[in-house]
Amino acid sequence: MTEEKIPKRRHIRELVMQALYAIEISKDAPQHVVDTILGELKENSNDFDFAQSLFIKSIAHQAEIDKRLKSKTEHWDFHRIALIDKILLRMSLCELLYFPDIPPKVTINEAIEIAKDYSTESSGTFINGIMDAVLIELKKDGLMNKTGRGLLDTQTKKPRP
Repeated sequence: MTEEKIPKRRHIRELVMQALYAIEISKDAPQHVVDTILGELKENSNDFDFAQSLFIKSIAHQAEIDKRLKSKTEHWDFHRIALIDKILLRMSLCELLYFPDIPPKVTINEAIEIAKDYSTESSGTFINGIMDAVLIELKKDGLMNKTGRGLLDTQTKKPRP
């Protein structure tokens, strides 16, 4: 049986998820977590830069991100949402807001796939529902700043709002 190859960016996101989990559990210094968990990526500066940026921005903007997520999880006690799900939601929203070169569909699909491997049976569906609602709100509010290939509306050929 051959081992399934995990896409490189997914592996990076999994490491970032693990680093964010480590911060939540240990309250360790972010730089120590970067060195310990993300250190294996230092051989490729682009991979390491993406991972470190996603990690740091997820932490730096956590209050703003959590506020947006709480508005979409009104039927759940936010503190009772599975920690892995919460981390994946935070990472995904961070990508939507602060990584203009990553298509929203990619961000959401990656979170769903990672949830299937690391969280509960229903986590993928839960994350998909929350992220779809967040994406609709961000578009409505004009907060989607996406540029580059795959980020154009195919019918109008205009940048997506």
